Amino acid sequence: MRSPRTALAKSTSMDDIVAALEASSGCDAAMKVFEACEYGASGDVDFGALVESKCEADFLTRLKAPEKLSYRREMRVCDRKYRNQSGTMYLSFTAFCRAEVAQRYSRRALKTAGTSR
Repeated sequence: MRSPRTALAKSTSMDDIVAALEASSGCDAAMKVFEACEYGASGDVDFGALVESKCEADFLTRLKAPEKLSYRREMRVCDRKYRNQSGTMYLSFTAFCRAEVAQRYSRRALKTAGTSR
C-alpha cells in the first residue's frame, strides 16, 4: 500500500517530490503535493519555492505596483515570523507561510479572471 506521500510523488526522495511539484497542474495541485510530502525541515524550503513560482505564474505579472508591494510585504512577514527561532522546522514553517500567501494571491487572481485550476 502506498503512503499518502507517495500517492502524489513516486517516492519520498527529494528528486521525486520536486518532479511531482514541477509536473503539478497548477498552484493548488502543487500545494497539495507540498502538504502531502513535507519533510518538516529545511528541505521544505526548496519545495515551497517551487510552489511559490507555480502560484506566482497565475498573478505576478498582472499585479499593479501597490498590489506587488502588498504581496512582497506579506512575504516579508513570513520571513520575519520565525527568524529568531532555532531548528530546521522553522524553515519549513516559513516555507509554508510563503507558499500559502502565494496560493491566496493565485486563487484571488483566478477568481477574478473567472478560471480555476
